[in-house]
Amino acid sequence: MADAEPRLAATVVVVRPGESGIEVLMLRRGPSSRFGAGFVVFPGGSVDPEDDELAARWFGTPDERARACAVRELIEEAGLAATDRGVLVATTEREGLGSVDEGPPPLDLLPEIARWVTPNVVAKRFDARFFCVAARSVLDPRPDGLEIDRAWWAPPAEVLEQYPLWEKLMWPTYNTLKELAECSSVEEALSLRMEQVPPPGVTAG
Repeated sequence: MADAEPRLAATVVVVRPGESGIEVLMLRRGPSSRFGAGFVVFPGGSVDPEDDELAARWFGTPDERARACAVRELIEEAGLAATDRGVLVATTEREGLGSVDEGPPPLDLLPEIARWVTPNVVAKRFDARFFCVAARSVLDPRPDGLEIDRAWWAPPAEVLEQYPLWEKLMWPTYNTLKELAECSSVEEALSLRMEQVPPPGVTAG
């Protein structure tokens, strides 16, 4: 039986200029991951109670809890911090935000590009907001080694070619990669506004 209410979650799509088009930060969930072990994903996870406080501190209102979750998950899972000076390597798990020198990115530099709500036919449901942020410099992500065992940059089309839908890519990740593969610049990726598309055989709504 499906959950009555989907759990609030957030994802952040980190894009950077590539040799032809863009590259995107991808993660692979480790075998001990609580959800989607072995799947290739963007940074993200469920909204935690602490995200209300982070949202109030970073963005001025707890209503931005999903956006705060996306920023937090990027630090925890990939060792990168989205800040008002761009995406930087986080010095420790939680540093790099809210300090004297660095704060969170302005809302227009961390736009919401999609919202995916798991269909009611699935037992474990999420209401996931997808955000996008640009990385302008060369950065080496650092997977946490627990939930995430690999992190790398790749063109979206390459990810789609290497990892099959349902076996390694979840439906929202697959569709987001398809849209990103059509983007020729980081600016195009930031301007994406995707509509939710139901999986084959599933009625929308």
